Amino acid sequence: MYTIYSKPNCLFCLQAKQLLEMEQLPFEYKNLGTHYSLQEFMELFPNAKSFPMIVKDGECIGGFNNLVEYLNQQY
Repeated sequence: MYTIYSKPNCLFCLQAKQLLEMEQLPFEYKNLGTHYSLQEFMELFPNAKSFPMIVKDGECIGGFNNLVEYLNQQY
């Protein structure tokens, strides 16, 4: 199961969501301010510099480009 930590009006966040939908992979889409705070985000991803941050089964994959690379390696 994938988790996308997104923020409102984030193009890469929406692209990550669309990619997982297209690949029919299960995911949870969490929005900043609704599902988590900036403080919680920084605690989860202390080295993050951008959105989204994508996690699969507890392992941080990274951002959208990292997700694309990860999926290309898997399939």
